[in-house]
Amino acid sequence: MSYHLDRFHSAVMVLAGDGHVKSRLLRAFEENLAGIPEDELPGDLKQDFCALKSSLTAIKPMRDEGPASATVRKMSASDASDCAVQVVSMYGEMLKRLTSDDDAAAMPLDENVSPFLVKSAS
Repeated sequence: MSYHLDRFHSAVMVLAGDGHVKSRLLRAFEENLAGIPEDELPGDLKQDFCALKSSLTAIKPMRDEGPASATVRKMSASDASDCAVQVVSMYGEMLKRLTSDDDAAAMPLDENVSPFLVKSAS
């Protein structure tokens, strides 16, 4: 999942950059997210990512453009912004899971520790 986290981080950095939201979204998706296999993501993130991917590739392309280019071109700025928020949310969820996994591995529970201390550490 570390590789996918890096891809999402790169996408978020593009989304936070300069330019119109539609061009940032397209660049973030095509350069960082389009190649991620959905089945390598955890369950609910897999569903969210599939939905995002579908919403970013829904329009049949014309001429030399790809499906994402055609779809984002037809989107409103508000729809593109909503998609960008979804990317950031998925990245945040991945970070949260990674952090909670690291915390659980770093802090083995000791039966001699007071329940109060265990709760305050989590």
